[in-house]
Amino acid sequence: MIRRAVPEDVSAITDMIYELAEYQKARDECTVTADQMRDALFGPQPSTFAHVAVGDGGRVVGIAVWFRNFSTWDGTHGIYLEDLFVSPAERGSGHGKALLATLAKECADNGYTRLSWSVLNWNTASIAFYESLDAHSHDEWITYRLTGDPLGRLASVVS
Repeated sequence: MIRRAVPEDVSAITDMIYELAEYQKARDECTVTADQMRDALFGPQPSTFAHVAVGDGGRVVGIAVWFRNFSTWDGTHGIYLEDLFVSPAERGSGHGKALLATLAKECADNGYTRLSWSVLNWNTASIAFYESLDAHSHDEWITYRLTGDPLGRLASVVS
C-alpha cells in the first residue's frame, strides 16, 4: 500500500534516509534530524512532501521524498524526487514502482509535466529499473552543487 506520509512516519522516514545515505556510501554527509524532517514535511508551510510504502504489519518499507519544481520552458510545475528508497529485504516486491506510479499520478492529477530525479552512475540496478519504466537519462546535463565553505564564500560576495 502506498499513502501520503503522516507525522507518525517521520522517524521511519528519517531512518530510511540514513539507510539510503549508507547505501550511497555517504553516511558521513547525512546530518538530517527527525525534527528537521517533521518541520519540512508538516510545518506551517511545507515545501517538501513524502509518500510511504507500507508493508505487512503496517511497517514503512519504502519512501519517496519529493518537492515541486518549475519548468520555465513549460510554464508548469513538476515533481523532483529527492529520495526513493525501499528496504533491501522488500526490493523486488513492487514498492519502488508503486511509489513512482503514485508520483506520476500526482503529476497527472495536478497538470504537472515532469517527474525528475537523479541516480548515481554506479547504481546499475536502479538505472536498469528506471529504464524498464521507459525513463530516460539526460546525459547532456551535468549536476553542480555548492555546499560548505564554497557556498559561504560565494554568499559573502553579496553585501
